[in-house]
Amino acid sequence: MSFWDGLRPGGGAAQFDSGSAASNSIELTKRHPTVSLSKQDAATGNLRVNLSWRMRTSDIEGRSKQSGLLRHPFKLFQPEVVQAHTQGMVNVDLDLGCLYELSDGSKGVVQPLGGFFGDLNIAPYIKLSGDDRFGAPSGETIFVNLDHRDEIKRLLFFAYIYDQTPAFDRTHATVTLYPSNGPRVEIELDERAPEARSCAVFSMENVKGDLLVRREVKFVYGFQAELDRLYGWGLQWGRGYKTKA
Repeated sequence: MSFWDGLRPGGGAAQFDSGSAASNSIELTKRHPTVSLSKQDAATGNLRVNLSWRMRTSDIEGRSKQSGLLRHPFKLFQPEVVQAHTQGMVNVDLDLGCLYELSDGSKGVVQPLGGFFGDLNIAPYIKLSGDDRFGAPSGETIFVNLDHRDEIKRLLFFAYIYDQTPAFDRTHATVTLYPSNGPRVEIELDERAPEARSCAVFSMENVKGDLLVRREVKFVYGFQAELDRLYGWGLQWGRGYKTKA
């Protein structure tokens, strides 16, 4: 079991992308990293943030397939068996978390590690729906109650890899925002970072009543404490573990 970061109580012009008429979605990229939820009329109700992923099949099968073809060349002409998302097939555990700072100065984290699942109707107005450990199609989801947007100063959504799992560059990971109104917003974790264990995916900031979402996609080689230092949250972090599934 590895050491993990668990929380101990304590202490230029933006570029806006437009929605795609075909897919009703906005993709945040390096070139177009920012979108205003307020200007999309999407700054009310419950915002759903979903992390989904799947393994690259070349990494799952990779060498074993090549060696198998050398021994049994006729297998090249046999159809490939498609397997479902199971623990054996998808050996990856990506977790979705959120650092928050409220208008009253209170700070904290919502994440599976340590059981910090949050609350939607009282502070921090952020709720993790559960911990998906096996790459199910539904992935992991965090809800944000934007009816309390005036009480939210800034949020940082991040993903991190749990114990004994492949690196980010071996997964197809996407974070999708589903506002209560308007197009969804998609952010792909598509940059190569073979040794990274955590990624700051996007930030959300309340700027004079305007909710701005900014693509971050910054990979780090540590965990939550390193993300905290990078973005200046100032929380105290310690070791944390998951209970067995």
